[in-house]
Amino acid sequence: MKIADIQKLAIKMGIESDFRGKKGVQKLLDSKKQKFDKLSGKEKEEFDKDALENPYLDSGVYNIAQDKEIKRVLVGIDIGPDEILIAKELSVEPGRSIDLVIAHHPVGKGLAQLADVMELQADVYNYYGVPINVAEGLMRERISEVARGVNASNHQRTVDAARLLKINLMNSHTPCDNLAAKFLRDFIDSKLKKIERVGELVSALKEIPEYKEAMKIGVGPKIFVGSPENHCGKIALSEITGGTEGSSKLYEKMAQAGVGTVVGMHISEEHKKEAELAHINIVIAGHISSDSLGVNLFMDELEKKGIEIIPCSGFTRFSRVK
Repeated sequence: MKIADIQKLAIKMGIESDFRGKKGVQKLLDSKKQKFDKLSGKEKEEFDKDALENPYLDSGVYNIAQDKEIKRVLVGIDIGPDEILIAKELSVEPGRSIDLVIAHHPVGKGLAQLADVMELQADVYNYYGVPINVAEGLMRERISEVARGVNASNHQRTVDAARLLKINLMNSHTPCDNLAAKFLRDFIDSKLKKIERVGELVSALKEIPEYKEAMKIGVGPKIFVGSPENHCGKIALSEITGGTEGSSKLYEKMAQAGVGTVVGMHISEEHKKEAELAHINIVIAGHISSDSLGVNLFMDELEKKGIEIIPCSGFTRFSRVK
């Protein structure tokens, strides 16, 4: 596989596991194409044409130093100049070069366009019963806030390091988060007959290798709002994918839609307080461990292609290839 093949695979897997379904994602791409067609000549020049084929602009390829067959990859949750230097150092081994560095969290243009993928969250909330107009209205303000927040970042720092050291670099963020969300949704659905209370939900999550490993360093699944004796009610995987944390005002709407428990990766104090007011249980499965889960599902497909995977930067590798 070459880098472009790996990127296409990431997008394909992301779409296949997307809450919106393939048709929903295609509608999004068609909408962007219609907007593009209506632009003036100058506006078309400024338009990011990747958006016409890639529904996940927080994920992409940022540096191709050498377009070759990929045999060995360095994979991490957060990739910065430090990890680029690690890749360069590991490549000194004769016949053991790192052909590609794959980050999970966005870098470069992907970080600059993190807010672009957050519209997905409105569809996720709608999936769990929140009216789409309400979800869109509340998410609109949050998306604008995130866009302003990432605008000041030094987006190209890691990309520049990769360019100077001639290291191939890409990332896969929302596609992998989609994979994690679908895996957890299917996992919890398979356990519903045994899960009645929040404590039982946490115990079930601890069976997953990535979370079991996270427990060893004190960051396994935890209850952040509610108690182990609380009934779960309807369980929503609404805070696993969609860029970053959504609107805190949506907890009230989720409660009105019949949701009793939300499973997420992380939660801010503001969101925690709003969840308490809405009487929604919050189970935090874990941030880096949940990221590792999604990345592992992607890496399994690369492993099937004979690619060697070297984990770093918080990524814990668990293969599900049989």
